[in-house]
Amino acid sequence: MEHHVYFWLKDEHKNAEDRAAFEGGLAGLFEIPLCAGGRWAVPAPVMPRPVIDQSWDYALSMQFASVEDHDAYQVDADHNVFIDRFKPFWERVLVMDLA
Repeated sequence: MEHHVYFWLKDEHKNAEDRAAFEGGLAGLFEIPLCAGGRWAVPAPVMPRPVIDQSWDYALSMQFASVEDHDAYQVDADHNVFIDRFKPFWERVLVMDLA
């Protein structure tokens, strides 16, 4: 299954230092053994079109071998460390999980 997360950062955290810290936190999530792969990214500089939402700052796409692995990841201590550390950085988070 795939786990997609979109982050909108607060304006005060859109500086180079905070972005570097946040990117390090995102990269660290892939070290959690339950994660089977994935990547993080920023909006691509594509041609503007009415159907494209580029209002977000970061996207995270993770793969898991099963729904059970995903569910275990959600309560993993390292995942919770990321949330506790970076929750003050974001204005909004949107999660979309795919079977």
